[in-house]
Amino acid sequence: MKDFAAIDFETANREPTSVCSIGIVAVHDGVITDRFYSLIRPEPEYYSYWNTRIHGLSFHDTENAPVFPEVWARAEPVIAGLPLVAHNSMFDEGCLKAVFRMYRMDYPDYSFFCTCRASRRIFRGMLPNHQLHTVAARCGYDLKAHHHALADAEACAAIALKIL
Repeated sequence: MKDFAAIDFETANREPTSVCSIGIVAVHDGVITDRFYSLIRPEPEYYSYWNTRIHGLSFHDTENAPVFPEVWARAEPVIAGLPLVAHNSMFDEGCLKAVFRMYRMDYPDYSFFCTCRASRRIFRGMLPNHQLHTVAARCGYDLKAHHHALADAEACAAIALKIL
């Protein structure tokens, strides 16, 4: 796969609609051509202790951030015409569908590919787990800012370029 957009969401709480940041890396002909990152005001607008502990974001980071439809208006041109790739795509695709439903936006039929599932197939028995940082390291990518949406999207893109 040489043309795709790697996407990653972080959420404020257990609700899939609570996306609080997005990272996108666009790849054309095997080369990263664009990066997009934004904070998002989550809905519902509260942060669970556990989510903040994972990604470090809190209410104060996103209280003045744009809502999802405003962010998506800027993000959509980056991914236009590209299949989407995510590590554990069920999570990211679920979040995307949930916020589209919540904001009553028409959901395009995005095709998603999963680097986690691909890793389980390709690296079966070779890795202690198939978490993003483990698979990224196996693919030669040093993920330094794990759980920052753009850093995770970059790691996902690096993995996709190696195994998809």
